[in-house]
Amino acid sequence: MYYTADGVDRAQLVEVYPRHRAYLDEFAKGGQVQSIGAFLNPGDVGSMAVFRSREAAESFIEKDPFVVEGLVGRHELREWEPLEY
Repeated sequence: MYYTADGVDRAQLVEVYPRHRAYLDEFAKGGQVQSIGAFLNPGDVGSMAVFRSREAAESFIEKDPFVVEGLVGRHELREWEPLEY
């Protein structure tokens, strides 16, 4: 989960988004992203992604332009065990 840094406005998120999206698209080719997206009000609460492993999440975060360019104030990694239907 990403939480937007204090003082970051929507214009800054929109400016960096193309770099974030290009990075995400390239990273996702490896099959390690299960799902990703912003909450309804991303400027206030951020976004969430589900990766196939903790290592994939850590690798993604390390070079994500949203993180590198200071738009993410903090992130949280949580272990999750989904039920299969």
